[in-house]
Amino acid sequence: MMAFPYIEAAEYIKSKTQLRPQTALVLGTGLGGIADTAEEAVVIPYGDIPGFPDIGGNWHKCRLVLGYIGGVPAAVMQGRLHYYEGYSMREAVFPVHMLKALGICNLVLTNASGAVNAEFAPGDVVLIEDHIKPWFDSPLRGRNPEELGERFFDMTNAYDRKLRDLAAERAKALGLDLKRGVYAYMAGPQFETPAEIRMLKTLGADLVGMSTVPEVIAAVHCGIRVLALSGVSNMAAGIENGGLNREVIDSAEPLMSSRMLPLLRDIIKVIGEA
Repeated sequence: MMAFPYIEAAEYIKSKTQLRPQTALVLGTGLGGIADTAEEAVVIPYGDIPGFPDIGGNWHKCRLVLGYIGGVPAAVMQGRLHYYEGYSMREAVFPVHMLKALGICNLVLTNASGAVNAEFAPGDVVLIEDHIKPWFDSPLRGRNPEELGERFFDMTNAYDRKLRDLAAERAKALGLDLKRGVYAYMAGPQFETPAEIRMLKTLGADLVGMSTVPEVIAAVHCGIRVLALSGVSNMAAGIENGGLNREVIDSAEPLMSSRMLPLLRDIIKVIGEA
């Protein structure tokens, strides 16, 4: 059988721990704290993993943490690869293929976003129900990795309905006002103009950000169930009090984190028990 880089990466990770998690969590901006709560943790820097794209200059912690969260084995990625950093789309989803080879069947993605929906506010946690990708590159452009999935595949239930229902139930139990919305993916690294935000609003977007969607596409292609949660860090450009305001973004992170982290721990626990 042909040796694929993500298989070699997964075999390396397996050699470092006896843990065989079925659920993985990708942490967005301001949400790294949950990895620090993992028990019996094994920490592997991305740079040590064979085949992992070069992470030089990446400002995240850039490490994979394998341990128990709420008593459930989980793989936690602190830091992701973004297209705007210069990676190809296929390189940006290498971690998803690696997680598939590791045995992951549930992927919980998180991010920080700008609110296009004026009814949202910084600090809100939003359950992503669908996405819009208004440009044409795809992580699956080119040769189809047949060993992972079919050339053409359905994206109707990209954000798994059962996992979304589970997240809504757990949020209600925790007393969290969980919003719901559609996430628009823009390539970055520049933030959007007011005209672009008006376009996204017309298309039906509630949120905008620069991550997550390539990972969702790759995960659905290879049969991983996806749940995605977004923390609102600011109002988007042209929305009332919107635009890039570092002070507003920084001030929203503690509130966003305090709301999302208990929900994430609860979701991982319930998925693991199921």
